[in-house]
Amino acid sequence: MANRRPKPEEIVSKLRQVEVLMGQGMSRLDAIRQIGVVEQTYYRWRKQYGGMGVDQLKELKRL
Repeated sequence: MANRRPKPEEIVSKLRQVEVLMGQGMSRLDAIRQIGVVEQTYYRWRKQYGGMGVDQLKELKRL
């Protein structure tokens, strides 16, 4: 069974989920594992999508 690539909206949601978990006192590595990705993927997503909101994602798609 092939893995599917998450949509940008799902990526932003997972990045926010990590921030919430870290705010609750969980370590960064544990929070990253909780969302089901490896550390390298998290940092790559954060570099590409970090700080984006849903409106900005829609604008990015439109372009």
